[in-house]
Amino acid sequence: MIEKELYRQKMKAQLDELMADVEKIKARASVASVDIKLRLAEDVKHLEMKIDEGKAKLTELAEASEGRWESVKDSFESGWDTIRSAITDASKKFKD
Repeated sequence: MIEKELYRQKMKAQLDELMADVEKIKARASVASVDIKLRLAEDVKHLEMKIDEGKAKLTELAEASEGRWESVKDSFESGWDTIRSAITDASKKFKD
């Protein structure tokens, strides 16, 4: 049980960090050119959707039984990689 709770806390902290990264992207986009704003609008919407999915997975993880939490963890980590990749891609658009 302790391992599950420590993992949940770690993922919550990382999710908070990713949410802050999305806010930074939104702030940078707000002062960017119209072209970049348009390119990032869809990315930000997608990122926010993925973060909401991550929040739901954290809740699922917290509520998962001991026998089920490993499979929830695997699912969470798969989605996590997608979120990180999407944030990296969105950040690169400022450099184009």
